[in-house]
Amino acid sequence: MQYRQLGSSDLQVSEISLGSWLTYGVGVDRDQAVACVDKAFDLGINFVDTANVYGRGAAESFLGDVLPSRPRDSYVLATKLFFPMNDTDRGLSRAQVEKQLDASLKRLRTDMIDLYQCHRYDEHTPLEETTEALTRAVQSGKVRYIGFSEWPADKIRAAIDMVGVEKFVSSQPQYSLLWREPEDEVIPLCAANGIGQIVWSPLAQGVLTGKYRPGAPPPSGTRATSEEMGGFISRLMAPDILEAVQRLEPVAAEAGLSLAQFALAWVLREPNVSSAIVGASRPEQLEGNAAASGAKVDPALFARAEEIVAAARR
Repeated sequence: MQYRQLGSSDLQVSEISLGSWLTYGVGVDRDQAVACVDKAFDLGINFVDTANVYGRGAAESFLGDVLPSRPRDSYVLATKLFFPMNDTDRGLSRAQVEKQLDASLKRLRTDMIDLYQCHRYDEHTPLEETTEALTRAVQSGKVRYIGFSEWPADKIRAAIDMVGVEKFVSSQPQYSLLWREPEDEVIPLCAANGIGQIVWSPLAQGVLTGKYRPGAPPPSGTRATSEEMGGFISRLMAPDILEAVQRLEPVAAEAGLSLAQFALAWVLREPNVSSAIVGASRPEQLEGNAAASGAKVDPALFARAEEIVAAARR
């Protein structure tokens, strides 16, 4: 496993990180989830990402059960806030930052979160109020660094220009061969201002593994067949996308990689990407994905892959 610095922080994070969206605490059997966490550590994965809203606290509670037995300095723990936890608790107000942070710390059974992220931008709260609350969270020792997820470029610029507040060190956008929008504005802006990318869905909800075949039903036990996990994958199951993905397989083979490893290596080719978050319902999935770290791929193969998926992306 290779490691990269996360933005302007002093955090060294594994190129492949373990996510918990739609999986731990909700979509995956507990014993399997524990086995996945154990395998992640065995592989050198040191970055674990979650959020308060995942399973309405269930993912954080699961990690709070399994992580404290390990040395606290052996992993980088990240969580988020913004989305509704109930009918009244949501957003990035001062009160919510304080309330949700304390609730996350309690569920995670820790006294400090390495990276606390704004899950989306809050149009109903002044940016100054949010950043001041996050600054106090860092000053209190409850949080080491702060980040954001899926913020538009103008809001990122506004945060960068603020003075007297804690600076963001990370951005968490969706980014993959099938979703390249962050390249337009977000990545260049962040790269110039000490903000590293922690990308989610680098395998496009599993579509970039090649396991979904055009015209065929999804294999049993996959995310597309799961009532808990399948709701977000439907837009990626279009026949033209699935056909393009199948054409990527020989390109990946030429690189000596599985399709999933190739897709992860493509994301990691971008210097501003610090880590690619993967979800796993089985330990062997992590083993395969981790092998993408440090992979050397001819840029011409990446260019060929980009050409193949360009039409499907449009």
